Amino acid sequence: MFGTPLIERRTREIRLTPMGERLIEKARHILLAVEELDDLIRASKGPLAGRLRLGIIPTVAPYFLPTVIESLSRSFPELDLNLREAVTQTLIDDLQGGRIDLAIVALPISEPSLTEIELFEEKFVLVRTLEDADKPVPSRKNLQTMRLLLLQEGHCFRDQALSFCQFGDSRPSALMEGSSLSTLVQMVGAGLGVTLIPEMAVELEARSVNVSIARFPDSSPSRTIGMVWRKTNPLSEQLKQIGAIIASARQS
Repeated sequence: MFGTPLIERRTREIRLTPMGERLIEKARHILLAVEELDDLIRASKGPLAGRLRLGIIPTVAPYFLPTVIESLSRSFPELDLNLREAVTQTLIDDLQGGRIDLAIVALPISEPSLTEIELFEEKFVLVRTLEDADKPVPSRKNLQTMRLLLLQEGHCFRDQALSFCQFGDSRPSALMEGSSLSTLVQMVGAGLGVTLIPEMAVELEARSVNVSIARFPDSSPSRTIGMVWRKTNPLSEQLKQIGAIIASARQS
């Protein structure tokens, strides 16, 4: 039909040929255009209804998602919310590939094809053992000498914590890694080191572990949480409304 092979068969695998890859990419663009046409029709019908695919990063999802779901369900009762939790780069790839409609991430993303709006600012806190509760809060310089527990590569929160501690391109020699904020807090409780977590995670993560929470007196580390979506999405005005609802829910 195409006059040229689209796949290359090998002993244990099948690969797309260069022509096959170009065809798949064209097909993705066509499918995305069809989806955006459907969104254009939805946008003309009034209140947002039907499927909305929302991505959210792991360091926000467990702590803020219930608020998001409740506020959106109240404002858009006909909305069918489909959720995906993943690290930032995966969500950006999913947005650009048309697999999700919007994402809640830490800003900035600085991707020309995406619209981004700020929702709220959030500070980080220091998690230490109970024995350290009465000690002075360490400075950035002192944090560099401590055993720092961080999330694994791929989490933007890891990079934000390293940036605050001013490690630059170097990495702490006593670094230990965890797969989630819950794991990091448990590791602190076991006496393995200290960690930073976002303020929204304190109530959930610290209530069942013997750790102490310290807030930085000056130059508190923080992050900006926001929403991003494709600039070509016909539902952009409705997504801005969603952003305003979520931001308002955070403040209440």
